[in-house]
Amino acid sequence: MSVLAAIAVLAMLIFVHELGHFMAARLQGIHVNRFSIGFGPILWKYQGPETEYAIRGIPLGGYVGFPDDDPESEIPPDDPNLLRNRPILDRAIVISAGVIANLIFAYLLLVGQVATVGVQDFDYQPGVKIAQVMSEETAAHRAGIQAEDIILQADGEELGASAQAVRSLMEIIQTHPEQVLELQVQRQDETFRVPISPERDESGKGIIGVQLAPHGTLIRHRADSIPAAFGEGAVEFQRITVLTVQGFGQLIRNFRETADQVSGPVAIVAIGANIAKSDAGNLFRFAALISINLAIINILPLPALDGGQLAFLLIEGLRGKPLPTHIQDGVMQTGLMLLLGLGIFLIVRDTANLGWVQQLFQ
Repeated sequence: MSVLAAIAVLAMLIFVHELGHFMAARLQGIHVNRFSIGFGPILWKYQGPETEYAIRGIPLGGYVGFPDDDPESEIPPDDPNLLRNRPILDRAIVISAGVIANLIFAYLLLVGQVATVGVQDFDYQPGVKIAQVMSEETAAHRAGIQAEDIILQADGEELGASAQAVRSLMEIIQTHPEQVLELQVQRQDETFRVPISPERDESGKGIIGVQLAPHGTLIRHRADSIPAAFGEGAVEFQRITVLTVQGFGQLIRNFRETADQVSGPVAIVAIGANIAKSDAGNLFRFAALISINLAIINILPLPALDGGQLAFLLIEGLRGKPLPTHIQDGVMQTGLMLLLGLGIFLIVRDTANLGWVQQLFQ
């Protein structure tokens, strides 16, 4: 059920994106002849007065079709309500509407989470928790440190109740290889001091052989009122959007180092399934995050994406006329093949990394 929930979230976000294109066209009186969710074989189809609505077997995309280039269309090629015959601004609104729809939907999802189940937060307590001692051969084990211990001080520095406490302790340990550090440790109701000498790793940094975790408890915060929910949702939307844009910037600047962090639909569904299984309330934020990612990816000026079509419109506006059709078609087809190739690669890689798949080959 958790996998189905994650697939439903992904399909819903695709539907919202395509609905944005569809509504932007229909509200302007532009002809639309197809509205499809998914690719591949048709599972359900309905023919309306003008538009064919379909659900297809592979829920990994969708499209809104226009009769402009449909050889079977009976609409005259000079009809003013064909997309290609509309002014640049009208076409830009249709092309960008999917991105706008995803952003608006992400914001509404976050407002809904704040207003209903609440946003998950962490109530930090002083110190850093020892989540695990890696082995008996580590400096931590020799010093008598145990899992669930709380490190309150390191080298005389207080580790306060904040998200930075773990980072502070790591930096102290890493910068003192083969030097004696004094840790103040809390174990249940007892507090005592432990001298420890971090070992030097291959990079020359100090390590003590533990996994660290923030000290505190997870809490959920709900807005006190509907207006407050819209305000807090806006703050959360801005935070996630900024972090996502920064992540894309880092990916572009350091592609070799970060390329393995790019996830395809299989990995996204797996992550969503784990979230649904552990805490279904977080599906709100998961869906909002994916929706924001879809918006940012689609607005990139790459062939076969919305941003690529907007780039063609910009060139048309600067030139006073569109690029020749064969050039546009060639660029779009090349971009589509590259995106399909990347998609297949990510699906194969992420499927191979699934736990149950790896067990088949052990």
